[in-house]
Parts: sequence; structure tokens; C-alpha cells
Amino acid sequence: MATTHYRKSTAREYFESICVAVILALFVRTFVVQAFKIPTGSMENNLLIGDHLLVNKFVFAPAMTRIEEALLPIDPIRRGDIVVFKYPEEPERDFIKRVIGLPGETVELRDRRLYIDGTPVDEPHVQYLMPHSEEEGALDFDVRVHYGPATVPPGHYFMMGDNRDNSQDSRYWGFLPREYVKGKALFVYFSLDEQGGLLSGVRWSRLLHQIH
Repeated sequence: MATTHYRKSTAREYFESICVAVILALFVRTFVVQAFKIPTGSMENNLLIGDHLLVNKFVFAPAMTRIEEALLPIDPIRRGDIVVFKYPEEPERDFIKRVIGLPGETVELRDRRLYIDGTPVDEPHVQYLMPHSEEEGALDFDVRVHYGPATVPPGHYFMMGDNRDNSQDSRYWGFLPREYVKGKALFVYFSLDEQGGLLSGVRWSRLLHQIH
């Protein structure tokens, strides 16, 4: 008796190939990450010197097609996101800051208080090195105390560190171009107080700390 050989249709082969490609794209876009080490105290107390982070490199990647936009885990950049980006004045260096102002918004600091489009913004994550009483009567050109109002241009963002008195951010070097954004900080996978020993300096409580 002759053996009947089963052969897939061309349409089914194309469909399976597309499914595999989509699954691979979802995997790569979701799990390809970059390691990043916190070198300064500009994001304290949320992120500490010696924290080692994983950064999602593709969550903010531009979608090439509407299908990709619908299927892949691509998010818009939102206020409050902590992102790694190329420092505009030295693009070979990476910085990490919090997104404060979105395109088209007006950013202003009045006596250190943040206003977006004239509305005060609550910022529970922010810390200051100097008590407010020490800054009373500060000069208007001290951008730690007074800034703006300034409108964020299209395709740009206004970035600030959580440690407001010790952060080199958009108050000094201007707006961040969208194309300089590298990714969103996910979590701390390792943390070491470099003033301690190799073991005694490990901050065990910060391991797998999710970043907000």
C-alpha cells in the first residue's frame, strides 16, 4: 500500500513563519536588557551609589509598523519614568534621571516646588541636601530654587534627579532629545557600598529592588 506524504500548504508555512517571527520579536523586545551602574548620588535616596541596574532597552523603542505597535510591549515615555540616556553634552556617557516634563509642557520651579503647566506637582521621591530655610532669599538665577517657566519642545523631555541639590540635569544642560533615550530602569540586581568590603558592603536588602 502506498504511503501518503503529508505536505503543508504554502499559506500555512507562511503563517507559521510569521508566528515564530512574532514570538521571537516579543522575546527579544521584552528581555534584551543593559546593565548599568549608579556612579553618583544624583538619584538618592531612590537609587544609591553602587547600585547595579537592569535597563529595558526596547520598552521605548519606536514601532516600525502598526502591527508591531499592537503586539510588542512598547510604552510611551511618561512623567515619573526613570530612564538611562546619552548625556547630550557627551553622548558617549550614560546618565540616569527621572522624566519630569513631556513635549509641549511648561516646566517651572518656584522656591524649589515643581509646577507643570502652572499646576503644582507632588513629588514624594525628591530629597534636598539643604533645608529650605538656608535658601530663603536665594538669587533668581540659582536653578536649584527657581527655574523657568520653560516649554519642552516637540521630541524632547525635561529630566531631573531625585536628589535635587546634587544633580546635573536639564536645569543645567537643557532638554533631552527623544533619540538619546536608551531605556527604562527595571530593578536593582546587585548593590555594593564601595566603602565596605566585598561581602560586608553588599546591600542585601536592595537585591531585586524594583525601581519606581
